[in-house]
Amino acid sequence: MALLSYRNLSVSFGGPLLLDDVGISIAKKERICLLGRNGEGKSTLLRILSGQIEPDKGESERLPDFRVAKLDQDIPGGLEGSVFDVVAEGLGPKALVLRSYNQVSLAWAENPDDSQLADEVDRLQAELDQTDGWSLDHQVASIIDRVGLTQEHPFETLSGGNKSRALLARALVGEPHVLILDEPTNHLDFEGISWLEKFLNKADFAVLFVSHDRSFIRSVATRILELDRGKLSSWTCGYDKFLERKAEILSAEEKQNAVFDKKLAEEEVWIRKGIQARRTRNEGRVRSLFKLREERSNRRELQGRASITGNQAQASGRKVISLKHVDFNWGERCIVRDFSSTIWRGDKIGVVGLNGSGKSTLLQLMLKKLDPTGGTIEHGTKLEVAYFDQHKAVVNENLSVAENVAPNGDTVIINGNSKHILSYLRDFLFLPETARAPARMLSGGERARLLLAKLFLQPANLLVMDEPTNDLDIETIELLEERLLQFEGTLLLVSHDRAFLNNVVTATLALDGTGGITEYAGGCDRWLEEREQERSPVARPKPKAQPAEEKPRKLLNKEKAALLELPGQIEKMEAERDRITALMQEADYYRNAKNDPVGDQSKLEKLENKILENYETWEELEQLAKA
Repeated sequence: MALLSYRNLSVSFGGPLLLDDVGISIAKKERICLLGRNGEGKSTLLRILSGQIEPDKGESERLPDFRVAKLDQDIPGGLEGSVFDVVAEGLGPKALVLRSYNQVSLAWAENPDDSQLADEVDRLQAELDQTDGWSLDHQVASIIDRVGLTQEHPFETLSGGNKSRALLARALVGEPHVLILDEPTNHLDFEGISWLEKFLNKADFAVLFVSHDRSFIRSVATRILELDRGKLSSWTCGYDKFLERKAEILSAEEKQNAVFDKKLAEEEVWIRKGIQARRTRNEGRVRSLFKLREERSNRRELQGRASITGNQAQASGRKVISLKHVDFNWGERCIVRDFSSTIWRGDKIGVVGLNGSGKSTLLQLMLKKLDPTGGTIEHGTKLEVAYFDQHKAVVNENLSVAENVAPNGDTVIINGNSKHILSYLRDFLFLPETARAPARMLSGGERARLLLAKLFLQPANLLVMDEPTNDLDIETIELLEERLLQFEGTLLLVSHDRAFLNNVVTATLALDGTGGITEYAGGCDRWLEEREQERSPVARPKPKAQPAEEKPRKLLNKEKAALLELPGQIEKMEAERDRITALMQEADYYRNAKNDPVGDQSKLEKLENKILENYETWEELEQLAKA
């Protein structure tokens, strides 16, 4: 039985439907990744499922006493008290007495002679006894222990990653059936992301999450939901298999649209023939043409792909940055110790480390915005720097998107050529009406694209980017990867996105947080492997006596029968799979109301899984038979 399901779900905010008569179902222990481009309505769907907003239309069914918890991507301000206090807030009003008891008990421990505090402790203790509040105390302490935090630690002094852990504990303390996560990796470092992957993979609750981190999706998701042009499609497979199947569907859709458009064009030519043709015109054919026109006007086209172009500066000198025996201390803390390196033109350097290890400080040192405590830093010739830091970049909320990018006119210069600002912004997927709207109306992903549009107008041969992928959709991240690989200058990149780093950088600088910096060729995988070995050292196993060789067992009667029947069963299933595949690839398949695309897709996936299982069983039985 599904924990939660919606039917005929529709939502619109005045424009095209964000959710157009869709259905969704979440089963126990599912780990579902919700994908879709920026602005498609992913956050709206999450808010509906968490009960924050009501849909325009839709029917829902849920378990009795259904509980859902949602963890937003931004850490809220104003949270005070200990980790215990913050986590206990997840229990709602029931936790107020418990929190008051803890605060008053702490005050009484510091002032044991205060009779009023003693009386208040007695009163609160009695209330907790009557309401079984002590079980809540155990519940809060248990979940804090699960996320690896200390109850007494002040929340405001935690790192961003540990604050995310505390907020996760607050969401889980109410024992939800479904946990909803919106970009959960944004504030986490590599260690935090690895911890969250392991935590969710062992969870006994269902998880629905939105993420742009492809490595995280591959590790966690058991099902993919994609929101595209108001429609929601389900893919019971991992991320890589989803990409293959999605490409096939888009190819079939493109062919189908081409056939439809050709027929519509032919009918438009027919109806525009002369008077003689009109006298004998088939009225049924005319009605069919009107229907074709209506279908074409209602078709929602696939949104175009972003096109990131930018100004290329003149080439810098061959040597870009030279660091010799550099030291940097922040107070008594050592950030960089005796670091020497040379960065050459065309190098693409990733900078990695845990939160607080000094990654941004190292960038500032390299750019000479900070003076080293010791050692020297030299820049090469003809250096032109463009710096991207979306957390510190300034967007004027009162100006339009276009005015933020081109404040002095309606044109921009790209590699010596003039281009209208609306045309330039269209390359970054901003429609004219969005480009003219105030920047405060943008979503997080659209804001990130705006910052990229501003960045790539700057002529640069040294590009410095600090967490550029936050809030971008996966397709835009992949396009940014292509642009950075084509960039002929030098790149310094800070990111926690493992796939992005591995696809872009040629070398990695890893900070250990105590001043040490190690250089690795390629991406971050080797550094992560070494950290994993450090965290969980494996004792060298003692040599064991070789066990006696096991004699191969004989096939059971039912296994012999299965070995004979499996080839025929597989052949039938493959024939059925091919039939459904051919049916779904027919040009008019999606126009025929008798067809069931969702049902056929589900059948196809089940058949593929069953065929794979049967092949594995067949191979095992054949090996046993040979032995």
